[in-house]
Amino acid sequence: MTGDRLLELVAAVAIFGLAVWLYRRPAPADERSGGYGSQGAVLLLAVAAIMTIHSLGGLEYRPSTAEINRLSGQ
Repeated sequence: MTGDRLLELVAAVAIFGLAVWLYRRPAPADERSGGYGSQGAVLLLAVAAIMTIHSLGGLEYRPSTAEINRLSGQ
């Protein structure tokens, strides 16, 4: 894992932690609806998930053997 990938993974974990904190914090006194949650927290969770997948190499392009053979002229 390169330094850039490691830094991206650390940022994803930090964003995930922020999203959990934002989601679990109590609602303000004037907005007591009896629940938790926020759209911002859910969006942060999605961003953290995508960043984690990307930092672990899940979104890299890996050509198949057939594509390699076709491009090399075999």
